Amino acid sequence: MQTAIHAVRRQNAFTLVFRALVILLALVLPGIAAFAAVAETPAVGAQAPDFTLQTPLRRAVSMHSLLGKGPLVLIVLRGYPGYQCPFCQRQVHDFITHAPAFAALHARVLLVYPGPAAQLNQRATEFLASESQLPANVVLVTDPDYVATQLYSLRWNAPNETAYPSTFILNKQGKIVFEKISHSHGDRLSAEDALQQLRAE
Repeated sequence: MQTAIHAVRRQNAFTLVFRALVILLALVLPGIAAFAAVAETPAVGAQAPDFTLQTPLRRAVSMHSLLGKGPLVLIVLRGYPGYQCPFCQRQVHDFITHAPAFAALHARVLLVYPGPAAQLNQRATEFLASESQLPANVVLVTDPDYVATQLYSLRWNAPNETAYPSTFILNKQGKIVFEKISHSHGDRLSAEDALQQLRAE
C-alpha cells in the first residue's frame, strides 16, 4: 500500500516538474529566438534593422529616415580604438570625394562612428577635422556603447578594437542588397565599388 502511495506521489511530482518545464520553455524560447534574430549580422535580402543615433552636434538621425527617395550606403567604422583609424579616414574621405556621384543616384551615405560613450562626440569631431564639410547626402552619427554595432553583431570584442568595419547597401525599402564585412583593419569597400553596386541594381 505504502509503495503504491509513494509511486503516485512520484508520478504527481514528475507531472508537476514536467508542466513547469513546459511553461518555462514557452516563456524563454521566444526571447531566445528574438535575441538570436538581432544577434546575427543581417544577410543580403534581409530587412536592415533600424536604429536612431545622434550626430556629434546631437541631432537625432534614424537610419530609415534616410531611405525613401533612394538607396542608402551604411558604413560602420572602427570609431576610436585609442587613435583615429587611418583606414577609416581614407575610406570616409573616398566616399566624401565621390558624394556628387552618389547624389546623382539619389543615394545617401550614413557613417556610424562607434565607441565608449565618454568623449565619443569629441573624438568624432576630431575624426572629421580634416574634412572641410560633410556633403548634404553624407551623415556621420556616433554609436555610444556600441548599441547599433551590436544590433548588427559587428562588435569586435578584443583589446584595442571596437567594431568590424563593414559596408551595407540598402535599397529604398531598407532591404540589404550588398554587404562587405572586414575582419581586419583594412579590406574596405571603395566608393567606386559601392557606386558600381548601386548602378547594377
